Amino acid sequence: MIVKWSPEELNSIGSAVELHIAVRRPDGRLRRWTPIWVVCVDEQVYVRTWYRRETGWFGHALLSRRARIRVPGLAADVTVEDLGQGEVDLHAGVDAAYRTKYGHHGSESMVTAAAAATTLRLAPDR
Repeated sequence: MIVKWSPEELNSIGSAVELHIAVRRPDGRLRRWTPIWVVCVDEQVYVRTWYRRETGWFGHALLSRRARIRVPGLAADVTVEDLGQGEVDLHAGVDAAYRTKYGHHGSESMVTAAAAATTLRLAPDR
C-alpha cells in the first residue's frame, strides 16, 4: 500500500523548483544533500536523473530505498520505489509533468527513454 502525501505536502513539493534529497546510509546517517528536479502526478511524487547509474545519489537510493527530502516549508523521511521499468502510461504522465514544470529549462533530457528508466517514486515514510 502506498502511503499518501497530504495536500499541503504535495503543494510544498510541487511548487518547489528543486527538491533536496539525502539518501540514508546502512547505519541510518544521511549522505550529502543533492538538488534534483521533482514533479507530482496523481498525488504522488516522482524524481529522475539524467541516466540510470549505480553511482551517486541515484545508485545509493536504489540500494537504500530510504532517504530524507527537503523543500521550502517541508522536510520528510521517504521510501524510494524504483519505477524504471514501470507502465508506459505512468512514464507518459511523468514526462508531461517534467515538460510542463521545466520546459523553459531544457527539460528534454529528462523525458528520454534513458531518463524514464530512472523514475523513482518517493512516498512519505510514516
